[in-house]
Amino acid sequence: MLVQLQKDRDLIKQIAGKHGARAIRIFGSVARKEEQADSDIDLLVEFDENASLFDLINLKLDLEEIYNRKVDIVTPDSLHKKIAVSIMNEAITL
Repeated sequence: MLVQLQKDRDLIKQIAGKHGARAIRIFGSVARKEEQADSDIDLLVEFDENASLFDLINLKLDLEEIYNRKVDIVTPDSLHKKIAVSIMNEAITL
C-alpha cells in the first residue's frame, strides 16, 4: 500500500489541496510496511488555518472511495503528547 500511495502522490496532493490540506504524512502499519488486507490508512495532515472539520471529513471520504479502505486522518495538534513523538518519527512525507 505504501508504494501505491507514493505512486499516487500527485493525485492525493491534488485532492488534499481542494480540502485545504497542505502537508500529508503516512504513519502506522502502512508506513511500517506491516499492513494487512483490512488495515486502514493513517494520515497525519496539516490543514490551512481556514480549513474546517468538513474539509477533513471530505478528504477522508474522498480517499476512502479511491482506496476502498478506511482512512484515519489526524492533525499534529490533535496528537496526544505520549504518542506524538513516535508518530512523527515513523511518519513518511507524501
